[in-house]
Amino acid sequence: MGSMNLAPGRLPRRGLPAVPHHGTAAATGPADLVAQLGGEVAATLSAALERVNALATTGQIDRSGLRALRDEIELARRIGMMGQQVSRFASGRVLLNNEPLDLTALLREALHQRGREIQSRGFEVRQLLQPAAVNGDATLSFALLQSLLDWSFEHARSCIDIGIDHKAWPAHARLTCSFAYQPADEVTSASMPLEPFATAKLETMSWRLLEQTAATLGLPLAREERGGNTKLVIEFPHTIGDAIEGVSAIELDGGSDQAANSKPLAGSHVLVVAARREVRNLVREALRPMGMIVDFVTSIDEAREFCRGGLPHAVVHEAALGGELFEQLRHELLAEVPTLAFIQLTEDGKAFEVRNVGGRQTASVGRAAIVTSLPSALMFELARAG
Repeated sequence: MGSMNLAPGRLPRRGLPAVPHHGTAAATGPADLVAQLGGEVAATLSAALERVNALATTGQIDRSGLRALRDEIELARRIGMMGQQVSRFASGRVLLNNEPLDLTALLREALHQRGREIQSRGFEVRQLLQPAAVNGDATLSFALLQSLLDWSFEHARSCIDIGIDHKAWPAHARLTCSFAYQPADEVTSASMPLEPFATAKLETMSWRLLEQTAATLGLPLAREERGGNTKLVIEFPHTIGDAIEGVSAIELDGGSDQAANSKPLAGSHVLVVAARREVRNLVREALRPMGMIVDFVTSIDEAREFCRGGLPHAVVHEAALGGELFEQLRHELLAEVPTLAFIQLTEDGKAFEVRNVGGRQTASVGRAAIVTSLPSALMFELARAG
């Protein structure tokens, strides 16, 4: 991202008044969200179409142009996935399982998992993290942290300051995120009415997902803009030490467990390494209802190149592509993220099983059972890894 010499955590004392924003996901109606989703996807795909038209005219595209085209298509897909997740959370069909969580460790894990992306995109993330333990849903809380990173990575034009501290009264843990969303030389010194229009660009689908996830978890959030900087504060009312009321499972709509968890893996990212088209099609069919982000590559070299830009939550691979090269890649990835899940697809198996190979447990699913068993295998492996 170039030079990063701003300090977004220290908002200017003089100049424009701050513009507060208190997160209320319900304030944006379904029609507005659909319109926003369509607009963002269309804008992103329009840029990609321009590159495709240029390619069709010239017959040439350089490496940087190809990367930009891939990034634009990937962004359009991610926006669509965010829209699906917002819809799911807003529907109330979510089951929250409250348990003690180490918020600080959870945030460090989220940052560690995005380490390659942070490095490849040139971000600087500064951390000031106090110990904090809260009660909450582990899966959705981790999704909240990932949404926070998605939103800040999309808009930051400086280093990103992330902190965890404690509010004196009430005694709540707080998560803060600050960054400059406008370069210093573009910040206007005009009157205050211009500021809300400038900050509206922060409320993209990544913000809508962050806002809705916080609302589903019952976490108050507040955002403040001043002089081209933004600061977000998320409070955790159920900080451990407070009296926690209620039961350990809170169902928002009173429906069945099956309905509440109709997409339990929504937002999880899976990389599929499969050389054969028919295997890729079976995996695509199996995972389509799960609301997951799924990427496909056809070789170990492509998988290594893909992972340079960021690591998935799980790797699904054809057993035929195993061997020394794959084991080397597995070793490299596990060295960075020991909780990364791996599942191999075999020709001989008929269901999901955990095999012991060379003293190491390996999850496998037979090709004939991909459609029926792969989702369950992923749920099991991701839960075990977590």
